Amino acid sequence: MTDPQIALMMLGLFIFVVLLGFPIAFTLIAMGLGFGYYAYFDPMRMKHLLDNRIFDLFVQNTFSVMSNDVLVAVPLFLFMGYVVERANIVNRLFFSFQLAARNLPGSMAVAALATCAVFATATGIIGAVVTLMGMLAFPAMLEKKYDVKFASGVICAGGCLGILIPPSIMLIVYAAIAEISPLRLYAAALIPGFMLAGFYMINVVTRATINPKLAPKPENVDVSMGKVLYELVTSFVPLAVLIMSVLGAILLGLATPAEAAAVGAFGGLLLAVLYRSLTWTRLKEAVYLTAKTSAMVCWLFVGSWTFAAVFSYLGGHDIIKDWFLHLDVGTVGFLILAQATIFLLGWPLEWTEIIIIFVPIFLPLLDHFSVDPLFFGMLVALNLQTSFLTPPMAMAAYYLKGVAPPHVQLMDIFSGIMPYLGIVIFSMVLLYNFPGLALWLPEYFFGPG
Repeated sequence: MTDPQIALMMLGLFIFVVLLGFPIAFTLIAMGLGFGYYAYFDPMRMKHLLDNRIFDLFVQNTFSVMSNDVLVAVPLFLFMGYVVERANIVNRLFFSFQLAARNLPGSMAVAALATCAVFATATGIIGAVVTLMGMLAFPAMLEKKYDVKFASGVICAGGCLGILIPPSIMLIVYAAIAEISPLRLYAAALIPGFMLAGFYMINVVTRATINPKLAPKPENVDVSMGKVLYELVTSFVPLAVLIMSVLGAILLGLATPAEAAAVGAFGGLLLAVLYRSLTWTRLKEAVYLTAKTSAMVCWLFVGSWTFAAVFSYLGGHDIIKDWFLHLDVGTVGFLILAQATIFLLGWPLEWTEIIIIFVPIFLPLLDHFSVDPLFFGMLVALNLQTSFLTPPMAMAAYYLKGVAPPHVQLMDIFSGIMPYLGIVIFSMVLLYNFPGLALWLPEYFFGPG
């Protein structure tokens, strides 16, 4: 077999092993070292069995990841998210939004989506948002006779917004891989992120208006405007101030993402103190989960960079590049093929594997097809919503099923998710036709790229 053929076998074997359920990071490391030993094998220079350049490459990649300035923001944002998650803010936030939206069709669903958007922005942890909202808002909607499929789609789709809306961990990871400014990436994601959340709400209100049986209107509650304002001020405003202080410091150039993340982590602790929910047990849980998730992300980087280096050295990237060039599909065709590939990969894989392993395959082709990596990143970020929403491996559905009442079937949740997949695809088409949705804010804050 030729080296390029071995590279393709390496990629196919990786996907097969991952589908068997082996840990992603260690599969990448094992395959990178195994195939790398073959790729860099030189019997003329070998002095002993471990005298192979792949081990030097592995050590170098490990050091590069651990000393990467951009990735410093990952554990800090994660810590902020886990602290906020344990601060018992979600129930008050949902209640205040419910009061504010009480006169809208599908008011509880609108409140759930608004809560998901704000909470996902503060945490960026998909499983946590879907699980907490599944325990809080989902039973409340079912109690009010909301359609099971309708309510399921709201919780699953809303919980995934943290992938896209800053401060998103996914955007930090993409910035490190694409070697672009995370500041510009955060600015680019604001309009598409809130646009998608807005489309979700429009979908909910429209469907509830056309078919009131999906979301029966609750009994009129006589609540004064003062009460509504008080609830919003005590629940939404503190969290909004925390989020805006972090994003504002980044977008205004007052702090790097890592520095802003440190401020956010401190602000999360302060918020937990103000809500009287900071306990030693919760703090230990937040630290443990931060360390666990950060370690996973870092080892994924080490494994993927080693895997990608060997894959490229064997000629794998050249085969894929030549294949795209041979197709002569142009910029539109390239974007459609790339996004279709990422969409299909979302069925068996999560966003971490897709971003760290497969997106770098497309990045070298962006210059040839005259695609801005910032714009491409926004298309990918929108597309990755589907990695949590596409059956049969829609993780958001499984998160919800884990906390849903026993009578809620997985197929009902899958069915409820489907309209939101269509909204995501529509948003991608809209973004392609109006790239200024993603590129205007970065140019406004930081000038031309």
